[in-house]
Amino acid sequence: MKFKEMPYQRVDFEEKKAQFEELMKEFASAESGETQFEVHKKYYKFKDEIETMITIAKIRHDIDTTDDFYEKEQTYYDETEPELLDMIVNYERQMYESPYRTCLEEKTGAVAFKNIELSIRSFDKKLIPLKQEENALTTEYDKLIASAEIDWGGEILNLSLLRKYLTHKDKEVRQKAYTKYCAFFEANGEELDSIYDKLVENRTNQARELGYDNFIELGYHRVKRNCYGKDMVENFRNQVKEYFVPFAEKLHERRKKRLGLEKLSCADEGVFFADGNPEPIGSPEEIMANARNMYGELSRETKEFFDFMSENELFDVLGRKKKRAGGYMTYLPVYKSPFIFANFNGTSGDINVITHECGHAFQGFLSGKDPIREHADVTMETAEIHSMSMEFFTEPWMNQFFGDRTDDYLSMHLEDAAIFIPYGCMVDEFQHMVYENPGMTPNERHDAWKQLEKEYRPHLDYTGFPYFEKGGFWQKQPHIYDDPFYYIDYCIAQICAFQFKIRMDENYQEAWNSYLKLCNLSASDFFTNMLKETGLASPFEDGCVKKIVEKLEQLYITRS
Repeated sequence: MKFKEMPYQRVDFEEKKAQFEELMKEFASAESGETQFEVHKKYYKFKDEIETMITIAKIRHDIDTTDDFYEKEQTYYDETEPELLDMIVNYERQMYESPYRTCLEEKTGAVAFKNIELSIRSFDKKLIPLKQEENALTTEYDKLIASAEIDWGGEILNLSLLRKYLTHKDKEVRQKAYTKYCAFFEANGEELDSIYDKLVENRTNQARELGYDNFIELGYHRVKRNCYGKDMVENFRNQVKEYFVPFAEKLHERRKKRLGLEKLSCADEGVFFADGNPEPIGSPEEIMANARNMYGELSRETKEFFDFMSENELFDVLGRKKKRAGGYMTYLPVYKSPFIFANFNGTSGDINVITHECGHAFQGFLSGKDPIREHADVTMETAEIHSMSMEFFTEPWMNQFFGDRTDDYLSMHLEDAAIFIPYGCMVDEFQHMVYENPGMTPNERHDAWKQLEKEYRPHLDYTGFPYFEKGGFWQKQPHIYDDPFYYIDYCIAQICAFQFKIRMDENYQEAWNSYLKLCNLSASDFFTNMLKETGLASPFEDGCVKKIVEKLEQLYITRS
């Protein structure tokens, strides 16, 4: 079904609670594991119907954040969604404590029950008021970012549409764009600090209500870190500091020479060539047509996927005023339909959407065929391998999008992927510092970010951009506000995607088969186990990051 034709009706939670109570009674009265699993299938349907309505409302709200109807719907779900979470946790607790748990675990897998344990440990009904407040605060942040109106020669741009000028080949244009970009955050700095103050306090209170010292352990449970913990993540970050930061600095030095600059300003961060970054050729419609051709040729599975997405109009990718910033893939379970939301702006980022978000959507499309719904609950570091690796697997078709600048794009993409890893780790360490010290003032947070910049991005100069110079750059990162601790996942995944990149350059088909296996495994096994099953080294193991850096330098730096 086409997205625009999908009917929407507000979820009546009072009605759903009554239905849910009946479902719980039926589950409790079942006299065998097989019978309980039949009830569990009804639970799948019950939950899918609710989540589909909530997701339709969210997408339509994000498409136009000024739409009064869907703004009210979003507000309604911000207030009532914790009630859904309460219902889910109550049901999962019943499964977890079932006398037929062994049978149920055989049906759904061990990962599902570990995730249930984490859900139980991360929610209690007494948290509902705090969860409602948290939802409202994240929506407030998203709306504030979406409200940006940047005057560009009489044209009003939001932050996404300004991106084209932030990466312009003319340094004066970049400086002007960055000045306006920085000014927006400075003008809204107090409000951004206030929102984050409240979020940190809120999440810390949630943690303490559940008996945790701070939000970190609760945060890990919420993102379902089901096979690794804080110490393993810290070890990974330390490896990045030791091996990847020096490698990234070499890439920045090469970039600086290409651009003919004496130093790299933050206004130069997204620029890779003196004559400008490669831009996609063709209209948005032509880009989408070329994408359909690309996925049609890549494999039988990708052809089926992209044809389904196109025929059902499951994309909203054009940048528009009042549209939420950023991009994402989400899923509509009733229709077994992924949906891709983005903001095309005429830069190479448009193609990254068609590769990165389609990596997520392709895996979601495959997992939608699995009757065990728990297998679709992919943890985020795994999900980001799907997307980041797809960026590399589609490289043979990049000439369709970049023409005679294809080689420039491929070089830029590799460098951009590599230099992201220190930044992503910095975002993660910043969040650990914040939630370990929830009483930090806004100024102390800004100072902490400035110190981390020196460790992870020593090349960078913010001179001339006062708000960012004082340590405010992190406030443009929505994950810090909306999805705490979901950012290191990108870095873990990028190390794995680099492994696929190295393998595909040696044997493309073998690498693709391994990637397809990972996508089909979904969440049927733990992340660390799936790495072994698909021949990938774990980023948490000592020496993994060092080996990846050595290989990248050997293959793509010393010979270039």
